[in-house]
Amino acid sequence: MLKLDDITLHYGHSRILDGISMEARAGEVTCLMGSNGVGKTSLIKAIAGTHPRSGGQVTLDGEALGVLPAHAMARKGVALVPQGREIFPLLTVRENLETGFGCLPRSDWQVPEEMFQLFPVLKQMQNRRGGDLSGGQQQQLAIARALITRPKLLLLDEPTEGIQPNIIQQIGEVISHLRAQGGMAIVLVEQFFDFAYGLGDSFVALKRGQVCLRGRAGEVARDDLLAAVSV
Repeated sequence: MLKLDDITLHYGHSRILDGISMEARAGEVTCLMGSNGVGKTSLIKAIAGTHPRSGGQVTLDGEALGVLPAHAMARKGVALVPQGREIFPLLTVRENLETGFGCLPRSDWQVPEEMFQLFPVLKQMQNRRGGDLSGGQQQQLAIARALITRPKLLLLDEPTEGIQPNIIQQIGEVISHLRAQGGMAIVLVEQFFDFAYGLGDSFVALKRGQVCLRGRAGEVARDDLLAAVSV
């Protein structure tokens, strides 16, 4: 579904990503791991179009994509759940969900009942403002908003950060459910090692903006992966 070839990215004169190549298959969770500051979020931004890459090729579902802005990538089928959630605090839960309509044809402008099956708390709080939700509820809202766009590729940037354990478990169950449907590639950026290791079908570890370890579940030893992502 997703193929990256030799991706580079700069902030000013500083090279943050240096020749990143990886793949993420449909029906699988690809975990992008590493300590703080190694370039994980920068790579997610390069894929999603929120920060233009300096070089390299992004191929999605067999189509080679140019350096496109975020709204164009969303229309291509890329959905991002950003670190920090970035929901709209003054909009209601339903209005937050409806912001996902922007990259869909008008005939698809409806919130599927499946969203409320995946996240029952959102149905109870449809008319509450996003800013009144707890951190865990906001994270569920951010994921649901991304799913509204019917993505081919779902990018999750630190979805467990600052979340209570019971919500982390629910998010893990939702990710497993989405993987089982088979039509979506999922890239998970995560520092909660056990959460990522338990969900991942393949792993890519970064260090100083480069891939330092990669492999599929069952082929990469847990201790080797843990060592690669530790400070």
